[in-house]
Amino acid sequence: MNEKNRVRVGIDVGGTFTKAVALDLKSGDILGKSTVLTTHTSEKGVSEGIITVLGNIMDSSKITFDSVELISHSTTQAINALLESDTFKVGIIAMGVGPTKKDVVKRTDLSDPKINSKKDLKTSHHFLDTSELISEKQVKQVVQELKNDGAKVIVATEAFGVDDPSNEIFVMNMASKLELPSTASHEISGIYGLEIRTLTAAVNASVLPKTVQVANYVENAITDFGVKAPLMIMKGDGGVTNMKTFRTKPILTILSGPAASVAGGLLHQRVTNGIFVEVGGTSTNISIIKNGKPEIRYVTINEHPTCIRSMDVRILGVAGGSMCQLKNNKIDKVGPRSAHIAGLKYSCYAEPEELKGGKIIFVKPKENDDEYVAIENNGKTFAITNTCAANAIDSIDQGDYAYANQESAKIALTILGEHLGMSFFEAANSIIQTASLTIIKTVSKILKEFKLSPQSTQIIGAGGGASVLVPFVSKQMGIKYAKCDNAEVISSIGVASSMLQEETEVSMIEPTPEKISQECKKIHNVLTERGATPESILINTEYLSDKAILRISATGNVELDSVTTSKSVFSQEESKMRCAEILKVNESLIDLIHETEHYFVFAGNIIKKKLFTKKKITPIVILDKFGRMKLSVKNGKIFSGEEQETKENVQQFLESRHNDIAPQVYLLTDLKLIDYSSLTSNSSIIDAIKQEFEESKKIAVIVEL
Repeated sequence: MNEKNRVRVGIDVGGTFTKAVALDLKSGDILGKSTVLTTHTSEKGVSEGIITVLGNIMDSSKITFDSVELISHSTTQAINALLESDTFKVGIIAMGVGPTKKDVVKRTDLSDPKINSKKDLKTSHHFLDTSELISEKQVKQVVQELKNDGAKVIVATEAFGVDDPSNEIFVMNMASKLELPSTASHEISGIYGLEIRTLTAAVNASVLPKTVQVANYVENAITDFGVKAPLMIMKGDGGVTNMKTFRTKPILTILSGPAASVAGGLLHQRVTNGIFVEVGGTSTNISIIKNGKPEIRYVTINEHPTCIRSMDVRILGVAGGSMCQLKNNKIDKVGPRSAHIAGLKYSCYAEPEELKGGKIIFVKPKENDDEYVAIENNGKTFAITNTCAANAIDSIDQGDYAYANQESAKIALTILGEHLGMSFFEAANSIIQTASLTIIKTVSKILKEFKLSPQSTQIIGAGGGASVLVPFVSKQMGIKYAKCDNAEVISSIGVASSMLQEETEVSMIEPTPEKISQECKKIHNVLTERGATPESILINTEYLSDKAILRISATGNVELDSVTTSKSVFSQEESKMRCAEILKVNESLIDLIHETEHYFVFAGNIIKKKLFTKKKITPIVILDKFGRMKLSVKNGKIFSGEEQETKENVQQFLESRHNDIAPQVYLLTDLKLIDYSSLTSNSSIIDAIKQEFEESKKIAVIVEL
């Protein structure tokens, strides 16, 4: 292999399969791919499967260790532990001044059924009065008491701890001395709200011991294998981060598997708008992509609201490997149990001779489960799955990842059909229809929720089981369908392609340009500490006036990719096409107004007719070089050019409005897009522009009209 090749490896650890790809960063080509069953029950857990797929792609594509510059992986460990209540008791140390004790305790004691209604978070609570300086002896005694009460991890939380986290850090240091892992509420979020920060920190802490163990297993396995490249992990917002983050904030990796698939669709498939449906072996994940980016929301885990933002993913317990249940001699349900969970082979992957003469039996994948249909023959048991049904009716194209032995599939469905008193075709269709109905209901809900038209919406199929269910859903709903290239490993492609990404929210009642700049520098430092090259870091700010919160997001890369060779980078023409899709206008009505090394700024020239009048509007769209929309303004004005000229033009425009209250203003440098909606006076806007010109000489100012 040419030593100039630069390779990234993406590994997606799913509920059923562990999949890996090796990507050549220069060409964007897939050099190798491999899929194995996820090794949940192995002594070293999922790390065994990770090493297996890594070894497979290294061998098949002749990749050298030296050419691998980065390994990224997604994981289901955190979400599985939370959903299955495989959690540890959390010791909460709440702090405040004496007179506020009652209020602090009320807001941090999670034994309160109003806060912890399902009682699935096991906690022990202690209050520390911080009216006076707390001592090492005090804290040591409290931590020891909580440890004696069964706590395996500590949460430190204090009112206004986001402003002064010194006491929370002091408690964490003492927990470390007593060999207990810990987390603090200020680490989780920079917003005020003691209850939500404490609850989120407790959810995070409850899986810390588990994820630390997993992190150690995976890192040691990768090191022992001989790869020296950095190891990253996928987060639920579609970015990657280092393993230190996984050890301290595993809650950020919630939904990392689904996020990996969407990231693959965005970065490799270049989806602009659509409903992304990934069908795996155990579950189906449905996400919304709008204007080239996924919808993001605050995550609720087991009915616990959190202040963690992640992709809006709807997870359904139906997929390619789902087994079916009967009722009144009809197909009643499909899923949530899969053949993998039951430890059974799909009928369609058996040899025909293994099935002939078989009979229908009923099995319980887990002890407390309902009964699912299976076929028994000569001491062997086989599952009847969605994949079997789709192959039986010839709906899977040869060469597709889900294509199996169609003769075996027809034999299996014939056996089931005879049991139900119908043809194999009717039995197979009944399974597919029942399974698809769950997906159809969710897609219909999304269409209504986001006010999307079925005629102008596209369903994008991904995952190994995409061809099993998604085309049927598309046909039933009358929605256009497209399948991702390399659908079966699109999640691994997403993991390999994604950049470092961080987001933080800070309570800020009276923002100033100086405060905003300070927070931008903080997140810049966080990304550089986690491995991003400073010149690759892009920062975006958004002010939420109704919540008095400044939201800062940043992306960066471990190594700055060449703009001319990276397949994920959009050309000017490709960016213009995406802009036209976003604005829903012809490309001829769009012009490139401003360009930096990292951004394109487009403006439309649109005439709106209303009765007997015409009105010209100028919609403005900012895309980064990866095609991600950073800003969309319905009607605006752009000021750019030399420093003095830009400042004078903006000032003249603001003064011409004869209004002391500033309009909505955004400022773009080569590395930052700043939302100045928090600045209400014209003079503050001018001061902010002057300040930014001190750091960058290429600035564009966008004013919303």
